Amino acid sequence: MRRYIPALAAVTVAIASAASASTISPSEYVPKAGAAGLYERQSRELVLQSTKDAKVRDFSTIMIADHTKSTADITAAVRLAGFQPAPHALDSMQAEMTSPLRATSGPPRDAAYLTHQKVAHAKGFELHSTHATDRTSAPLKSAATMNVPVV
Repeated sequence: MRRYIPALAAVTVAIASAASASTISPSEYVPKAGAAGLYERQSRELVLQSTKDAKVRDFSTIMIADHTKSTADITAAVRLAGFQPAPHALDSMQAEMTSPLRATSGPPRDAAYLTHQKVAHAKGFELHSTHATDRTSAPLKSAATMNVPVV
């Protein structure tokens, strides 16, 4: 578990930096929201390969359902706003959090997955909350606003 502490510290700094920003542009919001959905799918696939814990399995099912809906909502908003949806790619933090999931299995993977979910959702909450104040794209602002209470 000690190897995750530097990643958690980096996330805390990233979230604090995001919180100080008053808005985030659509060109920044859309790829970050897409990356969150991609991370969710990849981390879920990894945890389901080895988990025997029904609660982890149920939780990951809820997460993927929520992220599938939010990704669809944001993709629709992107099109309504006149933007072209870009392919999704993990950011460096998400790639770093995926690495230990690939390297472990069973209960250690479950624990890492749940820890990473807390970190990823804190970052996602900040992303959607920040973009919910956007005044340049009503459809994206609406999608972000709808995602805040779900995250």
